[in-house]
Amino acid sequence: MKTKLLFILRLIVAIILIQTLRFKFTAHPDSVYIFEQVGLEPIGRIGIGILELIAGILLLIPKTVWIGATLTLGLIGGAIMMHLTQLGIEVKNDGGVLFITAVVTFILSATILFFHRKDIPILKL
Repeated sequence: MKTKLLFILRLIVAIILIQTLRFKFTAHPDSVYIFEQVGLEPIGRIGIGILELIAGILLLIPKTVWIGATLTLGLIGGAIMMHLTQLGIEVKNDGGVLFITAVVTFILSATILFFHRKDIPILKL
């Protein structure tokens, strides 16, 4: 049961990460706006998109789940900080959907990492 639930959580986070890539990689105006506001357009938008793609894939591979969850925590933690310091909770009248999605993704990734903490090599010392 726990294994199925964890797989569903991994799948949800991977889908969230991967579905946002179409906005980043096609230079959607909303994505461009966000990255311009934080001074990372276009290199940051594309680079973060690539890292999110890698994190999404790593979350789906059993041996690399902990790496994907850790990478996701870093990426989404950065997104949350940008919302709190530069963008605001609501971006372009989205009702806070991007921010809420980031928080949910962060919490799910932290949960996944917690349950896969035994797989982290440095903790096995």
